Amino acid sequence: MNQALLFEDDFISADRALLRGRRFEHLQGIVKASTGDWIPVGRVNGAMGQAQIIRLTDSEAELQVTLDHPAPPALPLTLILAMPRPKMFRRVLQTCAAMGVKQLWLINSYKVEKSFWQTPWLAEESLRENLTLGLEQAKDTVMPQVHIRKLFKPFVEDELPALLTGKRALVAHPGRAQPCPTHLEEPAVLCIGPEGGFTDYEVGKLEEAGCQGVHLGPRILRVETAVPVLVSRLFDACR
Repeated sequence: MNQALLFEDDFISADRALLRGRRFEHLQGIVKASTGDWIPVGRVNGAMGQAQIIRLTDSEAELQVTLDHPAPPALPLTLILAMPRPKMFRRVLQTCAAMGVKQLWLINSYKVEKSFWQTPWLAEESLRENLTLGLEQAKDTVMPQVHIRKLFKPFVEDELPALLTGKRALVAHPGRAQPCPTHLEEPAVLCIGPEGGFTDYEVGKLEEAGCQGVHLGPRILRVETAVPVLVSRLFDACR
């Protein structure tokens, strides 16, 4: 946790907040902070800054909060991702949040097992928890939006065209002729399939909607690896 992310219900006044639960345990057990210490903080969907610990108990820390600078800029990327396997879904969520992705669409695909949609990690509370972990890692505050679409064809035909308007649209799929572009200076939409990739039919539908097929070379990567590789290839996150 490189920054404690503060939610509205953490604040007891305009500039005072209480840390409890996981964040307090990290502060106490890992940081080993003491009264009077300063820690980096950010307000969810708001500014960032520092907080001084003014009171510590066995279960909470009271903070005097100063927020004086903005969160880092978001990536101009809409990520459309076939629902990953639950065992890697948490890591993918955290990675997306840490890299600055603010619009994430989870969609169905022929190779997505029906059981994947039953994972408790899709519950709103679990989504927020994992996105928060990614934001805390990267020192960001702006919570990504997650949209869930369980039917492939209606999404691609009815919603995707509007999402592509004014953006560079790409679908990453092995065997396509064009390599994935680099250092984009324009908003983009990126579609990434499940383990084993989209079917030919699905790639065709995405291309009909306006996506260009691109590849990452001859190697087949796991989704949890492909996401950061593709995102970092498209945008220079360090500039």
